[in-house]
Amino acid sequence: MEFESKYEVSRVATFIRSHDFKRVALQFPDELLKDSTGVVRALRKELQSCCDSGNDIGLYVMADTTYGSCCVDEVGASHINADCVIHYGHTCLSPTSKLPAFFVFGKAPINASNCTKHLCDYTLSSSKPVMVLFGLEYGYALQDITEASTIETTSLGGDAFRSKLHFADVMSQSMNPTKTSDINGYCDDASRKTYRIGGLRWSLEQGLSMEDYSLFWIGPDNSAFANVVLTFNGCDIVRYDATENQLLTDTSQQRRILKRRYYLVEKAKDAGIVGILVGTLGVAGYLSMIHQIKEMITKAGKKAYTLVMGRPNPSKLANFPECDVFIYISCSQTALLDSKEFLAPVITPFEAMLAFNRGSEWTGKYVMEFQDLVASAPAGMENLGEEARFSFLQGGYIEDPDLQDMNKVDEDGPLALVKMTQTALQDHGNDDKTMVKKGSAKSGVDFFASRGFQGLDINSNSNAPEPFILGRSGKASGYNHETIEP
Repeated sequence: MEFESKYEVSRVATFIRSHDFKRVALQFPDELLKDSTGVVRALRKELQSCCDSGNDIGLYVMADTTYGSCCVDEVGASHINADCVIHYGHTCLSPTSKLPAFFVFGKAPINASNCTKHLCDYTLSSSKPVMVLFGLEYGYALQDITEASTIETTSLGGDAFRSKLHFADVMSQSMNPTKTSDINGYCDDASRKTYRIGGLRWSLEQGLSMEDYSLFWIGPDNSAFANVVLTFNGCDIVRYDATENQLLTDTSQQRRILKRRYYLVEKAKDAGIVGILVGTLGVAGYLSMIHQIKEMITKAGKKAYTLVMGRPNPSKLANFPECDVFIYISCSQTALLDSKEFLAPVITPFEAMLAFNRGSEWTGKYVMEFQDLVASAPAGMENLGEEARFSFLQGGYIEDPDLQDMNKVDEDGPLALVKMTQTALQDHGNDDKTMVKKGSAKSGVDFFASRGFQGLDINSNSNAPEPFILGRSGKASGYNHETIEP
């Protein structure tokens, strides 16, 4: 019974029967794959016990997802023509684009009484109202925590104390892209501001903003928590670690991420060639985001290449050395890649808008959900394309390349491409000592035309330092200095 309760076998079976689904994809992350056979057996038994048509329902286990395991893998489900997806484990609850989905969050162990004690003590010491957010795997225990806190607050101050304590709710355990209400979860109230993040939703008291609240997070230090810290970086945040049963108040390590992200934004401004990494083919709105990003890059006088791949890593992206920066279009909980080991930085769509929308300033607000950026009109770009901008990294003014040369390639065909390559080779090696520097390569062709390779002379007998070393000449099958024997 504990196994069936953890994987909510009865509720999953009810969801399948109520919608009359015949082909069901069961998506498991790597760490839960060992339980997949047991889940299938239990689910099959439950379906058969309720109706005779239970044997007609096909159950297909999916693993090794193409993109992040927190998102519904609609691509993998389409290979078996699935009617829906049952997603197990940690999830970002990003809206799907085609298939209905049901989410089984799991039930992580937690000491509800200990958590309640830390929550009440923190609420008592805080001068602000406290909003309780949590990982979805702890949602099952929220009722126990709420009831325990009600009993605890009765002895600490009654209604006045309880008015400072607020709990977020889970938006929905299922979603259907054909029904807007299932995706949005609820409608906004004109008198109260509402927020959604990581599958949670909550409303604020009238006249208050998020900065007027302290946040109490229940869960591990994972991508969901990082999403909360970055999005609400102006709030006081503490984290209750359910594994160690302790309250952690130091979030400086997470906040340092903002400094790193700001540096990447400044570095992206100097990019000439931009790679758009498509990190999802299932999250609703990803196509609109790609088109919007490409249009913004073009207006900024830069060249964009769209790359569709699975989970990015340094080896994959090293195959595209011409790209100065990559924009990763993905769900909010996989968008933040630690690109220290990458040859080029990887930024989010929000950071790209800050970098390529001339005149924009970082006010401290940070947006993780790319759906919130779709259709946001970039302003102030029309008359700034020809102006030089100041680069903090290069310490001078940069004149971004004009896209007219690249447009000629598309208009005039191969002849224009040859002329463009010749121009790049002629300009290569010239030192630009003016106060206004030229931008970097305008396209992949320009990059590779101006790129040079020089081998080393391994036969040199001189130990004296040389200003440069001449490599071998000729072909690898027979260098010029080699003697061909008859």
